Amino acid sequence: MRRRTNRKQQILELATEAFSEEGYDKVTVKQLADGCGITEPAIYRHFKSKDDIYIAVLESLCDRLDSSEVFATLEHVDDPDTLLHGVAEHLLELHTKNQDIYRLLLYAMLRGHDRARQIFELIRGNYVKFIVKQLDRLYQMGVIVEKNNEMTARCFVGMVLDCAMGLSLYKGYQGRTYEPRDIIANNVPIYVRGLKVSQ
Repeated sequence: MRRRTNRKQQILELATEAFSEEGYDKVTVKQLADGCGITEPAIYRHFKSKDDIYIAVLESLCDRLDSSEVFATLEHVDDPDTLLHGVAEHLLELHTKNQDIYRLLLYAMLRGHDRARQIFELIRGNYVKFIVKQLDRLYQMGVIVEKNNEMTARCFVGMVLDCAMGLSLYKGYQGRTYEPRDIIANNVPIYVRGLKVSQ
């Protein structure tokens, strides 16, 4: 049974890499079988179809995108600078370590795959909701000025994720590549200045 589990994991790992580099349509079951050193029928012992493999790949991303720990750490922070720095650092680190995730999401969305929304929520939606909740709380405390907190959160997460894509997908297209810490140090204070109540 252990060999079967290891083989299934091997298929998933190879499929994750292949789908993120080439997209769903270009990857074949034969290609996956060859990459694993097995036959196509052996693949079908673990998965019913290529689509089942793709669904398993997308679902496996959920385990890699857990934000509960960072949210628990930041949910009682009363300083918007610390809050936004924490979220930005977590997002950039997550995407630096998991560069295949964004490519998989883009391919899934372009195909209109039904799991794309689930992955989108994990990558962006959960962070937006968390920031909105925290900005609402900070506004009630009188720490920040009144803004459209959903719009602010969406734009902030979008900015951070665009920077993350600049580190992976856009490499070589934008000229100079900036380190994640430099991006955070430059951009977070811009947001914070626009949010804080003037002293």
